[in-house]
Amino acid sequence: MRTFFLLPLFLLALSISLSAQNLSSFQLHSHNDYLQDVPFWTAFAAEASSIEVDVIAHEGQLLVAHEAATVDPKRTIESLYLSPIAKGLESGVISEINFHLLVDLKTEAYATLEILLESVKGYENLFFSSSNPQGLKLIISGNRPKAEDYGKYPDWMLFDYQSKVLTEDLPWNKIGMVSLSFRQFSVWNGKGRIVESEKIGLQEFIDHVHSFQKPVRFWASPDSKTAWKAFNEMGVDYINTDKPIEAANYLRSLENTIYRNNEFHEIYKPDFKEDESLTPIRNIILMIGDGNGLAQISSALFTHRNDLNLTQLRNIGLIKTQAADDFTTDSAAGATALATGSKTNNRAIGVDSLGRHLKNLPDILDSLGFLNGIITTDQLTGATPASFYAHHSERDDTKEIAAYLSTSNIDLFVGGGEVHFESEKENLSKAGYNLTRSLDSFGGEKVGYFVAPTSLEKKQEGRGDYLLRSTEAALSFFEKKDKPFFLMIESAMIDSGGHSNSSSTIVSEMLDFDQVIGRLVQFADTNPGTLVLITADHETGGVSIPQGSISSNTVELGFHSDDHTGILVPIFAYGTQSDLFRGVYENTDVFWKILELIK
Repeated sequence: MRTFFLLPLFLLALSISLSAQNLSSFQLHSHNDYLQDVPFWTAFAAEASSIEVDVIAHEGQLLVAHEAATVDPKRTIESLYLSPIAKGLESGVISEINFHLLVDLKTEAYATLEILLESVKGYENLFFSSSNPQGLKLIISGNRPKAEDYGKYPDWMLFDYQSKVLTEDLPWNKIGMVSLSFRQFSVWNGKGRIVESEKIGLQEFIDHVHSFQKPVRFWASPDSKTAWKAFNEMGVDYINTDKPIEAANYLRSLENTIYRNNEFHEIYKPDFKEDESLTPIRNIILMIGDGNGLAQISSALFTHRNDLNLTQLRNIGLIKTQAADDFTTDSAAGATALATGSKTNNRAIGVDSLGRHLKNLPDILDSLGFLNGIITTDQLTGATPASFYAHHSERDDTKEIAAYLSTSNIDLFVGGGEVHFESEKENLSKAGYNLTRSLDSFGGEKVGYFVAPTSLEKKQEGRGDYLLRSTEAALSFFEKKDKPFFLMIESAMIDSGGHSNSSSTIVSEMLDFDQVIGRLVQFADTNPGTLVLITADHETGGVSIPQGSISSNTVELGFHSDDHTGILVPIFAYGTQSDLFRGVYENTDVFWKILELIK
């Protein structure tokens, strides 16, 4: 067999391929593959099923090019494709041939095919045959012989049929696919949605081709995420693209980014009798959805029959979230701003940018006769809950952070992370905490409940209605004390969904949070003097919503990153004097507005 030099860059393509396994059912056609920086290997890395090679017969060789003016004697079908495939199989880099070459003839069909037959000599063991059913197939496109001559060529040579006229008497055993220009069906540019009448015609042709049990491809088709997704949904077998890696990554991601919700809760309709009232503040409930931006809220809304408890509220503002030392805050600096009214550095909890301790809301409200509580779906040493009781410059120092809880002004705590408090349990008991093992035994002067040794489960993994039941237990505890109270409730794992680019996590955690929102809005209606605030420490994921269906409770989320962003986050307010929270302002202003209302 002939051997040719393999581009070292194929190793890069290989590494991409090995990390891009487990593709979904879609198949890609690498259009004009020879124009890629690394022909063949880029398509191989994307696991393209169809790889296009334009060839021109020139002085007895098949040179890879679109027109005669661009031919290069070094760029032959052997050097760019057949030799790399043979060497890849020999080395084990290619474990199986699960692709074909679409060879687009740019010169006269019969003469060019004669050169092709001569060119592949020495590569016979690559090709499909009865003894090699997994071998390489070449599908001839462009200039092709007459259909009645297809049978004169080897088993490994199939043909690309290009006509809307499909009849039973065609030589279907020699037709590898049916291809047509997309422009014969539509002028859609891949943005927005295809016109319905054009889509119907396109779908009818796809289904017609499939009735002959053959795959279909369209060239001159739009090459965008929206188009790739639409073609995949319509059943286009080989999705035409000049961006195979990008298309493969996007289509592969849809398993995580498209989510259809099938769990629904009752929506509470507020009576608004106390909303914006001047009733003196008695209870303050601050709800923090970690990483919860407008897109996260929207995704929950659109998948929940276009209705949420949160979206019943009328008083809405937007908050700037920047940290003292960074444009993009983390949860520590974000929660510290809400808890203390001061900007601080990322990773710092309850201290200013110089490391000095700051008084937090529980510290101040305790002196005014308030009881204080924190509930979280995170570990209690997590940055958000810790910002309401601890004072430390490094959020990961869990031992030091845990030691603050027993000396804090927190009267009730519920959350995970019990392992971090093993050495603190004696101090917590001495401080008067009843460390209960159940939400049904919330008694004593102070109460604490470690729900899990480390992290809690996600909602989809079986956490159940923990957050709602914990909230009910806390309300009951405070009502028995008959004192004003401050309660911080964190839904922590909306943030996890943003970090992992998981639409299902974002939606399910946000809907869990919304159930609690409904209960607390109801509490505010029956307990005058209650103020409910719902906001976020920051947004996570740079989330957008490119597509969805309200009728089927489905959204597709797009992710700009897997980290926090500097996007404004919303704040919703309900209850007494809630109108004070309208507008656009710094996250620190939430603290000062609360103090203004109390004074």
